[in-house]
Amino acid sequence: MYSLNKAMVIGNLTRDPEIRNTPSGQTVTSFSVATNLNWTDQNGQQQSKAEFHNIIAWRKLGEICGQYLSKGIKVYIEGRMQTSEWTGQDSVKRQKTEIVAENMIILSPKSGGGNFNGPVGGNEDITMPENSDDEIKIEDIPF
Repeated sequence: MYSLNKAMVIGNLTRDPEIRNTPSGQTVTSFSVATNLNWTDQNGQQQSKAEFHNIIAWRKLGEICGQYLSKGIKVYIEGRMQTSEWTGQDSVKRQKTEIVAENMIILSPKSGGGNFNGPVGGNEDITMPENSDDEIKIEDIPF
């Protein structure tokens, strides 16, 4: 039986990334990305709705996200959906769904020389561009 768990979002960070380390020393970075849906309703009025996606990045990708991302930056995130369940102190069952990032591309233009513009994934070598004025365009995203 076939199965696919893939999430792709393009949006803006709603807050600066939060970097933590597990007891075993692994880096985990969390942040949130907002996406917008715009449409025209039956009365011809423009409508808009924002969705907020919780993102988790592990190990080297987490370190890079923590270093190069900040609130307001536009990013492409590719990963898999993961749902966690727990019971709170008030005995109420809770759950949250988040995207575990596997690849990240910064889509915002460079600001002040230092932001990394390029694909970053957990399974590839990471190189920093030197004096690159190339801007990533929507057409460059591989989907």
